Amino acid sequence: MRNRRIYLEKDLPMATRIQRLAEFDGNGEPSPDETVQVLCEDRSGTYELPFGCRRINGEWRNSESGHLVEAMVVGWRRPRT
Repeated sequence: MRNRRIYLEKDLPMATRIQRLAEFDGNGEPSPDETVQVLCEDRSGTYELPFGCRRINGEWRNSESGHLVEAMVVGWRRPRT
């Protein structure tokens, strides 16, 4: 199998699924009062939600609105500072 690369911008390769998952390396579950960044996945690929989330009673929720995240969350990380 040949190594194929997809470029989004000039000379910048698109991150692979494995690379994206490695960036979202949260282990276990964050505490309910902790706002984190989440990585989601659908049939088109992976994407980061543009808002912080909290894990409350086994559900991912938007940390500001409290609305349920209906996407499939595949990883999380603490916000980068």
